Amino acid sequence: MSKVILDMSMSLDGFATASGQTAEEPMGPGGLKLVNWAIDNPDERSREVMSRGIGDTGAVIVGRRTYDTSVAWWGDTGPTGDEHLPIFVVTHRETEPYGVYRFITGGLEAAVAQAKEAAGDKAVAVSGAELGQNLLRAGLLDEISVHVVPVLFGSGTRLFDQIDAHVVLEPLEVVDTPNAVHLRLRVS
Repeated sequence: MSKVILDMSMSLDGFATASGQTAEEPMGPGGLKLVNWAIDNPDERSREVMSRGIGDTGAVIVGRRTYDTSVAWWGDTGPTGDEHLPIFVVTHRETEPYGVYRFITGGLEAAVAQAKEAAGDKAVAVSGAELGQNLLRAGLLDEISVHVVPVLFGSGTRLFDQIDAHVVLEPLEVVDTPNAVHLRLRVS
């Protein structure tokens, strides 16, 4: 059975976006710094982390807010580039499928079940701070892959803002690069 992995970048002070998000800057002013490790001339170790992450992934789950703010940049093929992986969008609004996107109104469990089925033996990647927190609280996350970028935002969207209990994590891997420290942790 496939694993469900929250895979996000965050600032050193814990933000997944900078404050002041707009349609033109969905990650807030300067927020793109969080993904530069993957797209702006990454070093070899970061390329390996990115390549392995995409290669091991069979489907993606995002929240409606992440979809709404990102689809203009992702287009109908989604955030996985040439892989064209199926993207399951957790939403309360019925929406017709579009490109690689499937809109799930049946809740978190339904989204995870459909994404796991689509992923087969590969992992299900999760993107979105609020969605990740909800999946963690519901006991539906197996791992967290976080890319800590050397920047301080001071405000924005916290990656782990509303965790209401202690969550024990087991370190599985640490990859230190000039543009990010990549951590992979098992949720115990």
